[in-house]
Amino acid sequence: MAFVTRQLLRSMSSASDSATSAAKKIVIKQITVIGGGLMGSGIAQVAAATGHTVVLVDQTEEILNKSRKGIEDSLKRVAKKMFADKPEASSQFIEKILKNITVSTDPASVVHSTDLVVEAIVENLNVKNELFSTLDKFAPEHTIFASNTSSLPITQIANRTSRQDRFGGLHFFNPVPMMKLVEVIKTPMTSQKTFDSLMDFSKALGKIPVVCQDTPGFVVNRLLVPYMLEAIRLHEKGHASKEDIDVAMKLGAGYPMGPFELLDYVGLDTCKFIIEGWHKGDPGNPLFAPSPLLDKLVREKKFGRKTGEGFYKHR
Repeated sequence: MAFVTRQLLRSMSSASDSATSAAKKIVIKQITVIGGGLMGSGIAQVAAATGHTVVLVDQTEEILNKSRKGIEDSLKRVAKKMFADKPEASSQFIEKILKNITVSTDPASVVHSTDLVVEAIVENLNVKNELFSTLDKFAPEHTIFASNTSSLPITQIANRTSRQDRFGGLHFFNPVPMMKLVEVIKTPMTSQKTFDSLMDFSKALGKIPVVCQDTPGFVVNRLLVPYMLEAIRLHEKGHASKEDIDVAMKLGAGYPMGPFELLDYVGLDTCKFIIEGWHKGDPGNPLFAPSPLLDKLVREKKFGRKTGEGFYKHR
């Protein structure tokens, strides 16, 4: 009887160890960032600066050369503040971080040894779906996928893969090296193991993560975009000028930018794209109603700072 009891205890212990092992979080050391634009480059920079091995991927060598120069310039600004009187230490600091970054134009060939894929490409669901569907065939079983989308449902992207439980959202903010926040999005299928790994990774980058379910706009944009649209409606109805609305929100609410200044900074085309997507998904929600004035400016290619004119002129 004692022998049977010992065998049973060993069996239970073994099962418990297996369960604990299966529940262990993935320690993310190697990451692949898809997209060499401002967001992707920023994510690559902060990951490399915190000791992660990074592969930055984009479509052409020309784009990647530009991305790498942007990262180097950003690091020079950081180093200038950190090592004002130590040029040699500054150079070593930059060189050490850049050594952690390699580049590639072939995402399928570099994900075979990655722990995490972070996508930061165009806000187009079909393009994202095609990308992740392809990478799903080449990435190891343990690899976590994450999208940096600011407006598209994570679930709809994850559904195109066989790893819905290893898929979440990591929404960083621009400029990534400066902004401390990252939204960690958990879908109904995201496993606790995956979620915990994404939270730990965010903290390892020196960021402060907040948690959100897979709801339109997550936390920040869900509050911010309707706020900006309501400012446009207030102006459209002639209730206040855009200049006075901006001053009111800066001095009365303590915002660093007024809503129209922020619209021009974010990009009017981007805001229009976001609100159109939300309106299509929930047409009865007045917060998601499109703006005729915003539509007009976008038709006229007045996107804000990036085109020199939006609600204000920037030239």
